[in-house]
Amino acid sequence: MRAFTRTLVSVTTAVGIAAGSLAAAGTSFAESAPAMKPAARSEAVAHLAAVNNLGLSTAEAMKLQSVLKAYWGYSGAIDGQLGTGSWQAMQRFLKQSWGYTGAIDGIVGSGTVKALQRWLKSNWGYSGAIDGIAGSGTKAAFKRYVNSL
Repeated sequence: MRAFTRTLVSVTTAVGIAAGSLAAAGTSFAESAPAMKPAARSEAVAHLAAVNNLGLSTAEAMKLQSVLKAYWGYSGAIDGQLGTGSWQAMQRFLKQSWGYTGAIDGIVGSGTVKALQRWLKSNWGYSGAIDGIAGSGTKAAFKRYVNSL
């Protein structure tokens, strides 16, 4: 019975502290809102997000990096983080046969995703639109490819 009481008191205390923190955070946020800067445009955010595994686990991304290193000029570490170098190699692959016409810049923009979707539709069961949006269908087909390696 003591253990139950002690647990109940601990949980009640934790909930009280959390509620108080949330209330203070809400007040603090409301007061600081006028000083906030405008939100960044999505293009700027895309450039900052250097790692984009498109739903792959670290182990899956490492498999892809191994293929990119063997065939498409990837020279970085096999670390499971699909960054600029990994995506530059992927863009070289997509440029050869899958309609990628953009710069080999390693940015996973709509052009890169559209070319990826064309390849995935042709070979890996992607059935969605070629819309440049890396949604759940694109990610699932990409995962199917990598897991076949």
